[in-house]
Amino acid sequence: MMVKICGITNREDALAAVEAGASAIGFNFYRQSPRYISHTGAAMIGEKIPANVWKVGVFVDEAPETIAKIVIEAGLDVAQLHGLSSARGVRIWQAIGADNPILLTDVNEVEAVLIDSTDGVTGGSGKTWDWSHAPHLAKKIIIAGGLDADNVREAIRQAHPWGVDACSRIERAPGLKDHEKMRRFIEAALKS
Repeated sequence: MMVKICGITNREDALAAVEAGASAIGFNFYRQSPRYISHTGAAMIGEKIPANVWKVGVFVDEAPETIAKIVIEAGLDVAQLHGLSSARGVRIWQAIGADNPILLTDVNEVEAVLIDSTDGVTGGSGKTWDWSHAPHLAKKIIIAGGLDADNVREAIRQAHPWGVDACSRIERAPGLKDHEKMRRFIEAALKS
């Protein structure tokens, strides 16, 4: 099970996620997000992350040339694209809303599809959705949206994803992880 901890804004949280067994950490480059981090800040944190833990950049409606620049400067392994963003030359995880998976029209260029709850915000809402309605695509599926240690096993049981992604439900404040909640989430996901 691939386990991603998203919304990383500081080194302590990143290292705690790695120590707990996270497969990937996510840096949010969307300026309107309370979890926004600059590419310089992400690069400084990423320097301390082992090579076997993927560094994922979250982009919303961003120009391809901006994504390419940040991928290189922040040392990212994956670009997670929301909205109208597109990218080349990097692994792509395409985010779609759980309420309208038909918006995903071309999955040929993506490695995985991240399905998140939608309620007027772009991820990180802490809202769950009906995991049993996860589309069965010929791609790796990542489930996000309101996941924590109490519900991740049920989400995995219903959706059979390749990976899970948590953010707001494992925080003590936006952008600041609760290390115990994070550890419990990762442990529950990996035991599923």
